[in-house]
Amino acid sequence: MFHPLPVFIGLRYLKGRSGDKFGRFVSYMSTAGITIGVMSLITVLSVMNGFEGQLKNRILGVLPQAVIAGDAELAPDVNTIAQWDGIVGTAPLVSTDAVVQSALSLGAGRLLGVDPQSKEPVRAFMVRGQFEALTAGSYALVLGRKTARQLDVSVGDKVRVMITSASQFTPIGRVPSQRNFTVAGIYDTATDVDGQLMFANLNDVARLMRLPRTQPADLRLFVAEPFDVPKLKVKAESLGYEWSDWRELRGELFQAVKMEKNMMGLMLSLIILVAAFNIISALIMVVMEKQSEVAILKTQGMKQRDVVYLFVVQGASSGVIGAILGGIAGTLLAMNINGIMAVLNISLLGNGISLPVVVKPEQIFSVVVGAIVLSLLATLFPSIKAASVRPAEALRYE
Repeated sequence: MFHPLPVFIGLRYLKGRSGDKFGRFVSYMSTAGITIGVMSLITVLSVMNGFEGQLKNRILGVLPQAVIAGDAELAPDVNTIAQWDGIVGTAPLVSTDAVVQSALSLGAGRLLGVDPQSKEPVRAFMVRGQFEALTAGSYALVLGRKTARQLDVSVGDKVRVMITSASQFTPIGRVPSQRNFTVAGIYDTATDVDGQLMFANLNDVARLMRLPRTQPADLRLFVAEPFDVPKLKVKAESLGYEWSDWRELRGELFQAVKMEKNMMGLMLSLIILVAAFNIISALIMVVMEKQSEVAILKTQGMKQRDVVYLFVVQGASSGVIGAILGGIAGTLLAMNINGIMAVLNISLLGNGISLPVVVKPEQIFSVVVGAIVLSLLATLFPSIKAASVRPAEALRYE
């Protein structure tokens, strides 16, 4: 098969001479370093993608992603808002902070008044009871598993719900609005949301909050991509609506996850960087060894740029091979990591819980291409150094 001369000689140098075991060892270690770095980076990023996606599904799926406050003077136009880009659904909502008391304990959380016939993601996480039991006038309540354990209650038990923001004056002083509710269901998202959100019927919560009948309910927005809410906020506020979204309750959590993901990516990228320095070291050794051969090639008419290409081919081949092998190995490892851990009897999360893994092709492509580009950059200095060899000086003592 025909190859351009720099490519042919570069690949020949890549194999090395049979007696140059140390040089070949350094070259192989450079390839292995890039392979391990790319494989580790793809695997860790895929697992972090899984955790991020799971948090988004379990937390942002249950939390109100965005809420436009209802106002008698400027009531949200449901039909118009539902047509906005990125909005996949709407539902009426009233919410307030509340204290809930059982016979044995006391807790607090966010009480959401919802329409049981409207879209409500928490239905998918119900473990006891029925969400549809939240009918108007029933004063039924759906609690998270964590809150239910704290209060030591189950379906059918009575609890007292108190709202301090709707207190009223009595002869004995200011008393919060309160009423007995019946626990109608328990949900479990396996996150701390289970200890914070409580659900009841929209009308029951409005009565407990003593809201005027003329005041419309807030409008809850379901967003296709929760991380796009800043754009929607700008649009809503430009129309005079009062806006709130999930970032006020959980923004710091996702910022922490994003920062941890970036830091893990940076740390593992250092492995690839170290391997790239190995390429520089290996190429410098080859350049020092091949000075006389380069001089002969230049006397035969090889141009400086061809000499540069020659050593770029040799050095970059290690990077390209390592990046491709690392990409394939990292993808296979990420897709089968739970099976491998099961065979080795390792459970990082305990109780046999599998690691969430989301493999993103565009992410793999970026990592592999980044490793190849870094390898190419690592070859430039030694290659230019080789091209600067002067034949007369290199062959003086030959």
